[in-house]
Amino acid sequence: MSEDRRLMVLRAIVQDYVQTSEPVGSKALVERHHLGVSAATVRNDMALLEEEGLIHAPHTSAGRVPTDAGYRVFVDRLSAVKPLGPGERRAISQFLEGAVDLDDVVDRTVRLLAGLTRQVAVVQYPSLTRSTVRHIELVPMGTSHLMIVLIVNTGRVEQRVVDTGRVLADADGERLVASMRTRLNEVAAGVPFTVAATRLRHLVDDAAAAAGTDGADDTDRAAMEAVVSALGDALVEEREERVVLAGQANLARAGTDFPRTIGPILEALEEHVTLLRLLGQLGDDPELVSVRIGSENPVTGLQTTSLVSMGYGSGAERVASLGVLGPTRMDYPTTMASVRAVARYVSEILDANQAT
Repeated sequence: MSEDRRLMVLRAIVQDYVQTSEPVGSKALVERHHLGVSAATVRNDMALLEEEGLIHAPHTSAGRVPTDAGYRVFVDRLSAVKPLGPGERRAISQFLEGAVDLDDVVDRTVRLLAGLTRQVAVVQYPSLTRSTVRHIELVPMGTSHLMIVLIVNTGRVEQRVVDTGRVLADADGERLVASMRTRLNEVAAGVPFTVAATRLRHLVDDAAAAAGTDGADDTDRAAMEAVVSALGDALVEEREERVVLAGQANLARAGTDFPRTIGPILEALEEHVTLLRLLGQLGDDPELVSVRIGSENPVTGLQTTSLVSMGYGSGAERVASLGVLGPTRMDYPTTMASVRAVARYVSEILDANQAT
């Protein structure tokens, strides 16, 4: 029973400190919370919590504040991530609906997360190394040019225009375009990008081998080579991992939470490779909200912050992650609920894009 009561005291200290940013004393706890015990008993529980390294006294204050370990116990003892209210869920849905493409989805998502949590929002673009080709479309433009439209299962659309070097406006050209469209989709549609890239290169080799042996024209081979080369360029450019940030100004509002300066934090945020590595260290459970608190972050500049993140994707597969970063003195239950709700809505959008 005493252990349960100590956890109640710890929870009360975390809640009060998050709300007031002031060290919490036993008298305040008794006045604000219905703990059912005297101030002396609360002081004894606080002494035990301090011995366990879950709270500490800053400077010479009579009050106590949570340590990173205390926040960890608090987060781990949350029975479940509380759901957002109907109004909040409706606001998220309305803000995200109507996005015209993946860039718009990411832009809306990062701004929404920053606004909901008043923290720094971080959204990773879906990785094409974990995505699949949905469809490749070829659209003739003018006499010899083709627009190549690459559609990804995440909803991303890439376009390239190439000069095939041969006439496409006649009957032979139309047959060539139809044949290339069919062959491209036969080898690439529905498979991961890394596999698709290899299969597309083999198409060029097959076309080269066929030239001169079955009546195939060298110009047909050159046209296929131009199309595959453009698709390869798109794969290389878009395979680079990217993150988008918003809400960095929110750090200034939490200036008192950082013992020295927010400078090291801002410098760490500029290193997108670092953020990608942190977001990539989520567990395999797509329904799990990950929380890294203070010293749990391996990046020196971020060890006074907490990162709350979650994966999102299409179906059961996680293709990227999103989250928020702020001071360790954050409202963890609300932040975790916001991150989970937004991640689920973004996943629904990706699922809808794949189904249409």
